[in-house]
Amino acid sequence: MPELPDRLTGYAHVYPREHINTDEIIPARYLNVHEESELAKYAMEDIDADFVRRVLPGDFIIAGENFGCGSSREHAVWALRGAGVKVVIAKSYARIFFRNAINNGFLAIECPEALEVIATGDQVELDLRAGLLRNLGNGREATFVPLSDFARELIEDGGLLPHIQKKAQA
Repeated sequence: MPELPDRLTGYAHVYPREHINTDEIIPARYLNVHEESELAKYAMEDIDADFVRRVLPGDFIIAGENFGCGSSREHAVWALRGAGVKVVIAKSYARIFFRNAINNGFLAIECPEALEVIATGDQVELDLRAGLLRNLGNGREATFVPLSDFARELIEDGGLLPHIQKKAQA
């Protein structure tokens, strides 16, 4: 897997509501699908019917508190990644979603002030090493705790299972 760059840029899709649950990220009616590209067609559809038409590869989701609450389903991570979302930045996460994200090699950043500096459509830069979120349009910034070395390694390896396989072969 390629090394995770220190800086990422993308456009923001902002959902300030608290408690966006996994059934809203990918509705249960699609849980019989396991391919990311197929799940991507239905990502966020119960919250934002136009999301999949607007999202571009590398875009960011910015969200409120307790993102990913509800049922534990890796499908939520797969749907977002399949749709091209590079990272979700939320005020806070349901712990099970956060673990599913990291274990699947997907970036989930907790940044309590993100909603104060980013609006839908803004171009955003994320400095993973410095723990800095920057709105490239207006220069406003918010800080977050950078990823641990272990979380970064899991993401770079593509998730927990590929990481374990890599370590077993070493």
